[in-house]
Amino acid sequence: MGKGGALSDGVIKKIILSYTYVAIWIFLSFTVIVYNKYILDKKMYNWPFPITLTMIHMAFCSSLAVLLIKVFKVVEPVSMSRETYLRSVVPIGALYSLSLWLSNSAYIYLSVSFIQMLKALMPVAVYSIGVLLKKESFRSETMTNMLSISFGVAIAAYGEAKFDTWGVMLQLGAVAFEATRLVLIQILLTSKGINLNPITSLYYVAPCCLGFLFFPWIFVELPVLRETSSFHFDFVVFGTNSVCAFALNLAVFLLVGKTSALTMNVAGVVKDWLLIAFSWSVIKDTVTPLNLFGYGLAFLGVAYYNHCKLQALKAKEAQKKVQQGGDEEAAGKLLEVRESEGAGKRDDAED
Repeated sequence: MGKGGALSDGVIKKIILSYTYVAIWIFLSFTVIVYNKYILDKKMYNWPFPITLTMIHMAFCSSLAVLLIKVFKVVEPVSMSRETYLRSVVPIGALYSLSLWLSNSAYIYLSVSFIQMLKALMPVAVYSIGVLLKKESFRSETMTNMLSISFGVAIAAYGEAKFDTWGVMLQLGAVAFEATRLVLIQILLTSKGINLNPITSLYYVAPCCLGFLFFPWIFVELPVLRETSSFHFDFVVFGTNSVCAFALNLAVFLLVGKTSALTMNVAGVVKDWLLIAFSWSVIKDTVTPLNLFGYGLAFLGVAYYNHCKLQALKAKEAQKKVQQGGDEEAAGKLLEVRESEGAGKRDDAED
């Protein structure tokens, strides 16, 4: 085959790989959400201990991350001082533990479909907290879009057949803590040149989460677990659930590393619709027309927000290229001046 054929083969291979990474991430994310719902829901596996489940995940992920970094040397640990760890990683670990605790708790009270609808508020929370912490600049157009997303979620909530106030508060709290964590990652880590991939993130953050969750676990769930004498630890259920949770983190690493964060956002939208369909058709959760109408409005707002972020990213990259081009042009002119000066000196020497 000629050069054109080889190029086509390469492009096709890249597209197939990208779609494969997207499919793997969607499958694992879908699996972890449904699996957690199955374990925590009182009508299914009936094990309503979200803190314990989260601690099992963190212990498993911490152990595997240590093995991958210290034993198998899959990735290199990040150079980080004790002060940086305490001031940057520990607060992020605290927020992450609260986010996981509350989001897992919400599965006890709310349907999978409704939780995905509430998660559409994530861009609203991230933007609002970013403005408050002066990481984002306030724009009336963006805020109007955020209000339209919130309005859509409010309609979806109004149309929810099995609305539970406590469950909604838990999920909104989880969204708030997760949004704060994402903004603080940019402020405390990225701005300092510290970039953590999912494996190194688990290596540093998961032990923090485990430590922070230990204290509420002692007072909230440990006494109840002691009273539940009939319970026996099912290694198959909790083992496979933990493996799925860890594999999801690796899938995030592959997806963002081989494609882009925007691809992950788009894949997340596809996953949410699949989960809503699965929740309605398999789990038999009630999804009302008003649910879908409200979430549809929120979905359009999120799609527009992602579109604006993509355009801003393209503009930034174009500006960088222009600056690089200007620098190269200036360097070329400087070289020409130096060459002409050198030629002049040689002419003077010959004279």
